[in-house]
Amino acid sequence: MTVADTQPHMQSTQEIGTAWDRMIAKRRFYTILGLVILIAAFVSSVRFADESNAGHFFERLPHLFDFLSWLIPKDWNDVWRALFDIASVNDKGGEEFNFDKGRVYVWGAFYIPEYFELMIVTINVALISTIVAFVFAVPLSFFAARNLTASWPLRVFTKRLMEFLRAFPEIVIAGLFSAILSIGPVAAIIAITLHTIGALGKLFYEVAENIDMKPDEGMKAVGANWWERVRFAALPQVLPNFTSYALLRLEINVRASTIIGAVGGGGIGEELKLSISRGFGAKTMALVLLLFVTIVAVDQFSAWLRRRLVGDHAFLLQH
Repeated sequence: MTVADTQPHMQSTQEIGTAWDRMIAKRRFYTILGLVILIAAFVSSVRFADESNAGHFFERLPHLFDFLSWLIPKDWNDVWRALFDIASVNDKGGEEFNFDKGRVYVWGAFYIPEYFELMIVTINVALISTIVAFVFAVPLSFFAARNLTASWPLRVFTKRLMEFLRAFPEIVIAGLFSAILSIGPVAAIIAITLHTIGALGKLFYEVAENIDMKPDEGMKAVGANWWERVRFAALPQVLPNFTSYALLRLEINVRASTIIGAVGGGGIGEELKLSISRGFGAKTMALVLLLFVTIVAVDQFSAWLRRRLVGDHAFLLQH
């Protein structure tokens, strides 16, 4: 091979290296430019929000610790007394330490502590909402899946319906139904259910659009109708993922029902709001502790149940 033969090859290699360096430099430039724009937008947004805030956020930020100091109980034993409705030695007849007044008597001297009863209401709201939403989201997801529904107008209508349902936060829907149905758990159930139908429906139809279509083709070949194809070809493939998403949504709905409770949706959220606004430290700490333990328990239970339904192999790293 002569020098003349190798020179074009060397030039080609140099050109590739030069083009590569140029592309890397351009990507770095765009990355730095994007970060500068993002930082500038963030700083501008924070300054605008601070100026729009009535008390100026950054000026009032040091007083955050003053507020937290109000919620620190003088006697930490009162946290446990408030949690289990045990009479406090600090009770002077006011509402701050009247822990035993909230007992929910079930039979004779046996009672359920007030906060546990409120937590049960909150969990019931989340559970009922998730179950009802699951029942409606499953068929809607099959109507919206392009590989299962040939009708374009039906798919578009179903997708727009689910988008409309999840477009509004649960607290907005709860406020609307509270004005119609009065405050209470019913408005919270309706609000969370409607939003969950839209959220689960989107997740479900994305799962349905990725199924293996060979079973569906086999069902078509033997003359099965649409419902039979969905029941025997699509549903067995998607049901584990549907269940996993529903359990994940249950965790979210427990938190959502707590927030809605703060605006009149019943449950533990309303009591937590009142305790914070009145500066009842022991009651607030008891409610936060119970809420934290409940969220962890629901999370662990749903993770265990997902493993039982889907199988441990789905959680193992694939080699």
